[in-house]
Amino acid sequence: MVYLNRIYTKTGDDGGTSLWDGSRISKCHPRVRAMGAVDELNASIGMAAVHVTPQPGIAEATATELLQQLRVIQSDLFDVGADLAAPLPTDELAVEEPGSRLRITDKYSTRLEQWIDRWNELLAPLESFILPGGSPAAATLHWARTVCRQAESIAVELAQSERLNPLLIVYLNRLSDYLFITARIANDCGRTDVLWVPGASAGE
Repeated sequence: MVYLNRIYTKTGDDGGTSLWDGSRISKCHPRVRAMGAVDELNASIGMAAVHVTPQPGIAEATATELLQQLRVIQSDLFDVGADLAAPLPTDELAVEEPGSRLRITDKYSTRLEQWIDRWNELLAPLESFILPGGSPAAATLHWARTVCRQAESIAVELAQSERLNPLLIVYLNRLSDYLFITARIANDCGRTDVLWVPGASAGE
């Protein structure tokens, strides 16, 4: 249970912040930047969810299913943040007591893969790269996908210097795939995707 009775604490006024274990690190540390990127990703998915409504190109049943999935993903991303906030033991031989910390497991990515396969069945194979855009829902899902890529990149950077749950990175990688697929679903199952035209402006 989370209990918040104060919004400001002034403990971060020195440019530092506390992790789950009570240790203090700089707010520009890659771990904090990764947590911030995941927070931004969650907010961008929240924005996309606002646009996932029944409309031309998105049936009511599709919108309802997509919205339910996005809400689950937003909760998942809080779990990702909790995982990031609890550093693994620095000793690689140390074994963390099961259940002592909230960690991302392979179940998170498996669920995304099942959703990706379900939506991909409704799409024709791509014959061109597509531009981020189309319907408002598709455009915001594409935007969330790019934020996801940034979060993944920072997490990978962190993993190069500190121990990090590898399944956390797998989840972010799979999530960007999910967001790409669902952006196409939001464009009438790809029928209204905006196609890339190589060199389109070169002849102007």
